[in-house]
Amino acid sequence: MKLLLLLKDILLEGNTLPNRNYEAKKIHFPMGMKYKKIHACSNDCILYQKDFELLKSCPRCGLSRYKLKKKDDDTIEDIEKHGPPMKVMLYLPIIPRIKRLFENPNDAKNLRWHAYERKCDGMYQHPTDFIQWKKLDDEFPEFGKETRNIRLGLATNGMNSFGNMSTNHNS
Repeated sequence: MKLLLLLKDILLEGNTLPNRNYEAKKIHFPMGMKYKKIHACSNDCILYQKDFELLKSCPRCGLSRYKLKKKDDDTIEDIEKHGPPMKVMLYLPIIPRIKRLFENPNDAKNLRWHAYERKCDGMYQHPTDFIQWKKLDDEFPEFGKETRNIRLGLATNGMNSFGNMSTNHNS
């Protein structure tokens, strides 16, 4: 919600970005841009899915899955089943989003640009020019022959991989 408001303030006057989360959901759901909510441990130990779906506390650290509620007599009770979870992860399924890219002819053309319209002049101008792309094509030749196959890259900004808060890693 705060990100939407920040982004709306940065953009030029007259932009059509929704200023409320509810309005953004009204746009995304009809387009098939749904997400799945998955409960998570507060310490990021596990996701409560598959084998852990029915658990009420984390098997690694023992923290409750649900928020704690204070009773009138200053005792704390666990709100089970219908109570709010401590932490929720939003899972955005990627396959429907990729399918939607190919539904628009202009986007589909841009997704295949690397195979048909790219200049091959020996300069590094596109990820297809790099050795990693070529190695992937050599290792999986059937995958490389199909120009509509999508390769996903992972990018991070300020990742703290070892828990040392003074060191950030970007890739």
